This record gives sequence, C-alpha cells and structure tokens, in this order.
Amino acid sequence: MARSLSSMLLRNMTNFSAARMSTQVSGLSYQNAMKYSTTPSNDPDTHDDFRPTSKVKSDLSVKDIVEQDVKENPVMMYIKGIPEMPRCGFSSLAVRVLKEYRVPISSRNILEDLELKDAVKAYSHWPTFPQIFINGEFIGGSDIILNMHQTGELEKKLKEIVPSQKKPE
Repeated sequence: MARSLSSMLLRNMTNFSAARMSTQVSGLSYQNAMKYSTTPSNDPDTHDDFRPTSKVKSDLSVKDIVEQDVKENPVMMYIKGIPEMPRCGFSSLAVRVLKEYRVPISSRNILEDLELKDAVKAYSHWPTFPQIFINGEFIGGSDIILNMHQTGELEKKLKEIVPSQKKPE
C-alpha cells in the first residue's frame, strides 16, 4: 500500500510539474505559474519610478547621439549585446573579426533601447544588426565585415585608424 501511495504521489507531482512549465502566449510569458509581461503596463496606478525608461540618458536626441557616436568613434558598432558578450551569432562574428585587428571598438547594445535601435536604422537606412561604422562611414553588417576581412579590404580601412597595424596571421 505504501508503494502504491508513493507511486501515485510521484505521478501527480510529475503531472503538476509539466503543467507549470514555461509557455509563451501573445507577448506574455508564463513560467512556474507566474505571469511576466513583455510589454509595459498601462495601469494608471503604476508609479513613475517603475515605468520603463530610455537607457540612453542625455539632453541630446537619440538621433544626435547616433551621429555623435559615429563621428567620435573610429570603429562604432551597434550590436545585440556587448562586445564581451554578444547576444546573437551575427554580432559575435562581427566582434571576432574586428578584434583580430586589435583596434579600439566602441559599441552600444541596441537591445537596451528600442528608440536607439530605430534611430540607428533611420540613420544608416539599413534594417538589420549589427551595424558597423568605420571612420564615420557605414560599412554594413557581419557578412560584409567578414568579406572585407577575407579580401584584405578591411585591413586597409582599419590601417587608417592604427597605421602600424598588421593583418592577423
């Protein structure tokens, strides 16, 4: 009897655990019976301290920030994640290629701010990420950087930044 009782409890616990697994439904995530929203609440009772805010803090517009980034940084990347921990394969590829040349890389994480992401798209007239700018010129994404690396064109572009730079072996 004890054995059948423990078997019954084990079956019920397994069924209960399976019912509580994560499920994604129209912008909402359900995990372990908790509901997480991926969109901001329109609840008027929500205090302003808890409302989503822009991650880019400045008196400049987001468009001006993008222009300033591109103008002031010899190698500027707008990627998903950060160079030390890219959040997509294309961003990772672009970072790896550029790190081969040991040039200073400036970047912004477009996943942190939707306004920044949209401003970068509008600035470059390019819909996908990563987006790489070298000496103020829009170069493209990871596929273009990789192609330029393979043909030697990237070395020439980056030589303008660090003249004594040698191509990686």
